[in-house]
Amino acid sequence: MPSDNQRQYRAGVVYAATSALAWSTSGLFIRSISTDLMTMLFLRGIVSGSCVFLVFLYMERGEAAAILKRMRGPSIAAMVLSAISMISGIGSMYYTSIADAMVIYATVPFVTAGVAYLTIGERPSRSTLIASGVAVIGVLVMLADGEGEPGGWVGKLLAVVMTLSVAGLATVMRRHRTVPMLPAMAGSAWLCSAATFWFAAPFSVSAADLGLIVTFGIVQNAFGLILYTAASRRIPAADASLLTALEVPLTPLWVALFLGELPSASTMIGGPIVLAALFGHILYEVRRDRGGVAAPESLA
Repeated sequence: MPSDNQRQYRAGVVYAATSALAWSTSGLFIRSISTDLMTMLFLRGIVSGSCVFLVFLYMERGEAAAILKRMRGPSIAAMVLSAISMISGIGSMYYTSIADAMVIYATVPFVTAGVAYLTIGERPSRSTLIASGVAVIGVLVMLADGEGEPGGWVGKLLAVVMTLSVAGLATVMRRHRTVPMLPAMAGSAWLCSAATFWFAAPFSVSAADLGLIVTFGIVQNAFGLILYTAASRRIPAADASLLTALEVPLTPLWVALFLGELPSASTMIGGPIVLAALFGHILYEVRRDRGGVAAPESLA
């Protein structure tokens, strides 16, 4: 029988991988929605924030008010970092190719491992380091041809901001894993809407785009945030980031399959290398004995 620690880790792996699957649909929505970026972010934030907050109210029931009153620095930090990652992440894919944005974002596990080690002293496991090294090779292959969308440096810069903010978010959520973070995730979506309110034109959105934005907010963002919040309390920050990096090869893959936006040849070669590193790490860590490690508290 697996120990409670192993069960917690396996559940965290499933949550993190599924959140990556949800987040990987972002490119499909961004390319399918014809409204401007700020309006998209504004409406998406309202929908996803409301959805996450309703899930929080349902899960906590009578404790929700008390939890909201106890929100302090860690929750605020998570909320701000998450909002920054939303705006920069969607913006990066809006202004440059999906593949280019994801190649830069692929470095998030390594950035997270460094941030977590420097700030909370969480040492990455040997398997995490090995998998990260293999993934780096895949990223270097993806960057090898130097091709990029003309004028896409704004998108690439936003992808760097996304990577840094996601690394910080993973570390904060891991360090304060006993703090309920769902209200902070709801707040981050609303904060995204507040930041884009003055630049949005919500009444100009067509019915078709509005339906896509609502689905975008629920399926891609709210569902992904809920699952990632659960995962971050069960597995190390570097592992959570490594698992959610499954989003990297999947996002351009869906866009290529369904919308015909083909990545470069180097991305087609490097992507599977990143996937092999991630899946290899998942399989190893799920099977590894964790009986001697204290299990984090489960999600309330």
